[in-house]
Amino acid sequence: MTRHQRLWIAVSATFMANGGIYGVWASRIPAVAQEFQLEHNQLGLLLLLLAGGAILSFPIAGRLADRHGALEMSKLFILGVGVSMLALSFVTHVWVFTLAVFLFGMTQGAMDVAMNTWASEVERSVKKPWMPSFHAMWSLSGALGGLSGYLAVTLGLSFSWHFAIAAVAVPVLCRWGMNVKWQSKKTQSAPGPMFPIPRGPLFFVGLTCLCATFGEGTMIDWSAIYMIEIVGTDENIAPIGFVAFSAAMVLMRLFGGVVITTLGVTRAALFSGISALIGILVVVGLATPITSIVGFIFMGLGFALAFPLAITSAGNHPTLPQAQAIASVTTLGYGGLLLAPPVIGFVASATSLRGAFGLLIGMSVLLIALAPAMRGGSATAEAAPANH
Repeated sequence: MTRHQRLWIAVSATFMANGGIYGVWASRIPAVAQEFQLEHNQLGLLLLLLAGGAILSFPIAGRLADRHGALEMSKLFILGVGVSMLALSFVTHVWVFTLAVFLFGMTQGAMDVAMNTWASEVERSVKKPWMPSFHAMWSLSGALGGLSGYLAVTLGLSFSWHFAIAAVAVPVLCRWGMNVKWQSKKTQSAPGPMFPIPRGPLFFVGLTCLCATFGEGTMIDWSAIYMIEIVGTDENIAPIGFVAFSAAMVLMRLFGGVVITTLGVTRAALFSGISALIGILVVVGLATPITSIVGFIFMGLGFALAFPLAITSAGNHPTLPQAQAIASVTTLGYGGLLLAPPVIGFVASATSLRGAFGLLIGMSVLLIALAPAMRGGSATAEAAPANH
């Protein structure tokens, strides 16, 4: 096995661990809502706390990754993710569970920044457009996590035991897979606000990322409930919608390097927005089991590339340290991923879940309009080195 192959496997293992655990969580949200008898707005508030924990962790994780190394922090944060999910499996009181969800969001968010920074380092080192493939592994493991929810419900396994098994097994496998020789760059973060918002062209990169991750966040936490309440499927079938969405994302991200090289960054981003728009129109307009799954597939194809393109653009920033630039973009990007679920919950309570999903139509239109902002989001493009 070549060094390049070993590096790809190591980074992919990190993304798969993060996505797998999040997929496990997403697949059991209906069971969590039923266990604690949560209405849509209450579930939305719970998911808002998860989002708040993640967003709070972004700048902190960015500074730690710059100072101590992205690989080292990725190894530390996957242990934190496991501990926080283990807490979710043990607590029975709703207020303690709420605190555990907040900590789960913090550790997930911190790991996201660290592992994307490490992926950006590796991508720059090998000079190949690997970022979409790393995010393909995140989506693949998210789909596997969703599939594990289907199996757990079918076997009658409670979400507590499901969470406990994932909390122990996934970090152990991840640390084994991450065992590679790599020296992350270390630097002091540039002075500035604790929660930096990307400025100039980087702001539009982050906004594009926010639109795509808003769609992804909606799918992660609400697709199963949408399949039950709007489409009318049984609980054991409901996770299949998210599995189809994630599988489509995996497919697009695996071939993302080819798509970007063939179409160019701007046209690839434009294609993404159009595909997402077609998918959500089918899901909202028809809402039958077959058409919903087809719509979810188009949405997965559409929302797949924006985030990895944005991370590559941020990693190539000419002045900011890599982790700080990536943390800046992920503040918007993961803001969409993590704020979408509570926003959908609140809008669904005020209107309907179907109406709340209609918000994704606007996000898809924005993706189309902002496609030119992604110009330069290619690992093969020339960029000035970051200040390490």
